[in-house]
Amino acid sequence: MKALRNLGHHERIIRMSIGLVLLALSGFSFLPGWGDLLLMIVGLIALLTGIIGYCPAWQAVGINTCKVDHDHTASHSKKGLHEHGDSPIH
Repeated sequence: MKALRNLGHHERIIRMSIGLVLLALSGFSFLPGWGDLLLMIVGLIALLTGIIGYCPAWQAVGINTCKVDHDHTASHSKKGLHEHGDSPIH
């Protein structure tokens, strides 16, 4: 199974930081009613998407902040063919 990532390094750090802050704020119980629960849920979502590196909402909108190294993947796949003897020319 291919790992899906659509969050870049900086965005992941920001999401994890915001998630931790929101979780900490929800522990102080200074918002009335459902406010603390809402802070906790949003904080957990931000923290988990930051840890995993994947955001379903970003995928639905078509946003991808993850850098892809096309040169490295292309050279790696070509190198892999020759190393394993899988090339069609023998």
